Amino acid sequence: MFNLAVILRESAQAAPAKPAIRHPGGAITYAELDELSDSVAEGLATLGVRPGQAVGLQLPNIPQFVVSYFGILKVGAVVVPLSPLLKAREVAYSLRGSDARALITYEAAAKEAALGAEDAGVKDVFVVGAPARDTRPFTELPVPVTGRRPLAAREGSDTAAIVFTSGTTGLPKGAELTHFQLYMNADIPGRLFDVRPEDVVLTILPLFHVFGLSSILDVCVRFGCTLSLVPRFDAEAALTAIERDRATIFEGVPTMFVALLEHPGLDAFDLSSLRVAISGGAPIPAHVMDAFERRFGVLILEGYGLTETAATTTFNVSAEERRAYSVGKPIWGTETQIWDEHGNRLPPGREHIGELVTRGFHVMKGYYRRPEATAEVMTGGWLHTGDLGYEDDDGFFFIVDRKKELIIRGGYNVYPREVEEVLYTHPAVAEAAVIGVPDARLGEEVVAFVTLHPDASATPEELTAFCRDRMASYKYPRSVEVRGTLPKLPNGKIAKLELKPSR
Repeated sequence: MFNLAVILRESAQAAPAKPAIRHPGGAITYAELDELSDSVAEGLATLGVRPGQAVGLQLPNIPQFVVSYFGILKVGAVVVPLSPLLKAREVAYSLRGSDARALITYEAAAKEAALGAEDAGVKDVFVVGAPARDTRPFTELPVPVTGRRPLAAREGSDTAAIVFTSGTTGLPKGAELTHFQLYMNADIPGRLFDVRPEDVVLTILPLFHVFGLSSILDVCVRFGCTLSLVPRFDAEAALTAIERDRATIFEGVPTMFVALLEHPGLDAFDLSSLRVAISGGAPIPAHVMDAFERRFGVLILEGYGLTETAATTTFNVSAEERRAYSVGKPIWGTETQIWDEHGNRLPPGREHIGELVTRGFHVMKGYYRRPEATAEVMTGGWLHTGDLGYEDDDGFFFIVDRKKELIIRGGYNVYPREVEEVLYTHPAVAEAAVIGVPDARLGEEVVAFVTLHPDASATPEELTAFCRDRMASYKYPRSVEVRGTLPKLPNGKIAKLELKPSR
């Protein structure tokens, strides 16, 4: 028997009075979190939720997310984390795609959530805050429990969560992550970057995304440290929380690092408590990494993973062992290789770019009720990540780009990230995204979209010339568009699928 919720039970027994959560409204101790989640588990059981059934969890980074997460696990049900930004059609798609039995949502999302739940045939919808039509307030869900509620008996191979992919390359698919897999992806990475009980982790990555769920929430509770919850990303809110809660660890995606660096009031905050930063979700541009480390005086440890690997696949573990600009080495108990299009392992070297494949305890059971989709990404136990990269002679991995984002211009391969890296070296460029668009003569053409630093200026012609002077003629963008903002996914990544040239 193994239930992932044991990480909370153990930490509550070890340090009951320690703050598990700090948030703008106060703090919740480990004993209180254990008790509150027991009550949610009892409420779900009273509702008729049984082990193995799925429950949607559609909340921002507020205490009720953490309470509900462990309550769902404790009753033996499967957590289905969902973005509060989803519209009714998307909610229905996710609830149907996970066979959800109930949904816990947020007042700002309640109207769309209720419509989606109705479409999917989910009758039990609980709302944190003001309920919408055909929903109930979340306060009606918890049922008081005397003493500790026993954890439902689950096997390590049972599904603990169905996490939908971000949909950057098509319709989202629900990856089944097990109790054992999520535990190992908390325990191993937490040991690798030396998480300590006294750590306070800024929790600004959305907990409904696998990075926040596995690499922050599970890691924190496994090692008994404190979550500093910020409901949604905003540079001002992040800096305020670091200062207020004396955060020691900041984990984010590259756009968040850029936003903190760009905040006009940065110098006014006391950020001396930070000891390390962790970047993931997308490759961090070298220019951003260097600027952040200089300005904040902390090391950025970059890792790599995806929903299908419960967040972590490779990691740079320390200042002594990291290789800057790489995503590190495979975590303990896993293997990662570079394969060519025929399934042959490629030798080390920048000239041997291929697809990253990986296998081990971190790889999902599969996509829920999608055997054909699962078979498409699995070969003999190896998961095809869809990411292109290479390995150096010392076993460090470097990400070049997404396989599906590769641009083939006139027969030449153009890696968008390489073009983006050049754009980031221009002093006026704050963010950059490069895509391929259809071209009658060349097959595809290279197009770039950028935002600029405050008070900076640059023309499209200037940026095109800047790239042309620094890369091969087939690589540089023939079109550059300067925009006020770039579209983002809920996890903070740039939403390239939404980028369309204006002409």
